[in-house]
Amino acid sequence: MKKFDLACLIDDDEIFAFGAKRIIEMSEICNELKVFNNGQEAIDFLVPSLDKFDDRPVFILLDLNMPIMDGWEFLDTFTSIAPKGSAIIYLITSSIDPADIKKAQTYSRVSNYIVKPITKEGLLETLKTDFED
Repeated sequence: MKKFDLACLIDDDEIFAFGAKRIIEMSEICNELKVFNNGQEAIDFLVPSLDKFDDRPVFILLDLNMPIMDGWEFLDTFTSIAPKGSAIIYLITSSIDPADIKKAQTYSRVSNYIVKPITKEGLLETLKTDFED
């Protein structure tokens, strides 16, 4: 798998974010990982770069349950403003609620619903399905 320029992790759980960041660094799948504590921080960062292809993240790892702007609100906002072909979104959450899984399937930009925790192997396998060379 090729190495990507930029990816984003949006999650308010500092322990999970630290672990996920280490997994991504060890996997050497991107040059830069931007970490945000909630969807609003991510939107504030992403909006100015949406029209600049080189500045957009290739994929986003998104938690659902966060303060200020949760994952669902982020998805609604991002999908309404981001051009087609923008980042692929992977929901990474502790929710095993069938309603959340079903709702996630209604978003065309959501590629996969991953229940925490994640592993290096699992993340690479998930990305491989969308980014096979």
